[in-house]
Amino acid sequence: MTDGRRTMLALTMGDPAGIGPEITAAAWRALRVGDGPAFVVPGDAALLSAHAPVRAVSDMAEAASVFPDALPVLPVDLVRPALPGQPDSANAPAITGSIERAVRLAQAGQVAAMVTNPISKLVLKQAGFPHPGHTEYLAELCGVAGQEVMMLACPELRVVPVTVHVSLRRALDSLTTADIVRCGRTAAAALRRDFAIASPRLAVAGLNPHAGEGGVMGDEEQTIIGPAIAALRADGFAVTGPWPPDTMFTPPARARYDVALCMYHDQALIPLKTIDMAGGVNVTLGLPIVRTSPDHGTAFDIAGQGVADPSSLLAALRLADDMARNRGAA
Repeated sequence: MTDGRRTMLALTMGDPAGIGPEITAAAWRALRVGDGPAFVVPGDAALLSAHAPVRAVSDMAEAASVFPDALPVLPVDLVRPALPGQPDSANAPAITGSIERAVRLAQAGQVAAMVTNPISKLVLKQAGFPHPGHTEYLAELCGVAGQEVMMLACPELRVVPVTVHVSLRRALDSLTTADIVRCGRTAAAALRRDFAIASPRLAVAGLNPHAGEGGVMGDEEQTIIGPAIAALRADGFAVTGPWPPDTMFTPPARARYDVALCMYHDQALIPLKTIDMAGGVNVTLGLPIVRTSPDHGTAFDIAGQGVADPSSLLAALRLADDMARNRGAA
């Protein structure tokens, strides 16, 4: 939903015992006036009212009119009052309910995109949540399970981890040529559609030190990664690699590509968070809707102390706005 100036987004509640309520209020204060995106929160009104003026709303037109003066909330009630820094799995249904409500709003075109506040995988798992995290749950809700791809983005770098929330040992065992190709195709399509990059350049990281040094330090570059690069090139994509992972994130190297395909989680996230922790954004590619998120977690250790930095959430809201506008113009 975009009126030409302000895009309406849905922002999920996240874990109510984390910093989500604080950074949500801070984001509302930063965006409530001006021509940036507006947002509605499917969440607990009592929880949010401790941090900002709140107004319960029933539709997006009402949310848009309320936004300059109060935080618009679509009520999703907690089972028990949340205490900062004390997560409670009894509230898991409200956490997942907020996510599902945001997905449905985006699918129906009532909001232009959804942004998710941080959740605790452990808290949800204790309540029987079967998914590794947000990304996989969103893919199931959207009916595209197995097609989801995680991207982390900041102004200086975009990275896609091919293997994600698994142990390093399992990541090494599960890495396949087909998965690298799938991630590359999905990333290239998203860069064109959602980032307005007409001819995206993909850089593929090696797995081993020095990208294997010709097989001396490992042969995955020859047996797994090289064939994926060849397949992507055969599809017509501009692909380079395999790059030595220890040199591909320097400023001169980053200028040569638009996204880096990385072989495992930390290979992708360490450089991005080092370059711009505050401005990093998690983006789920491969969905029929736009979804972004801050690149940090629930921060239970500082929840309720008034020191949480909303920068990454603001970056996620603004990127969702940009992506939705690019997608609408495509």
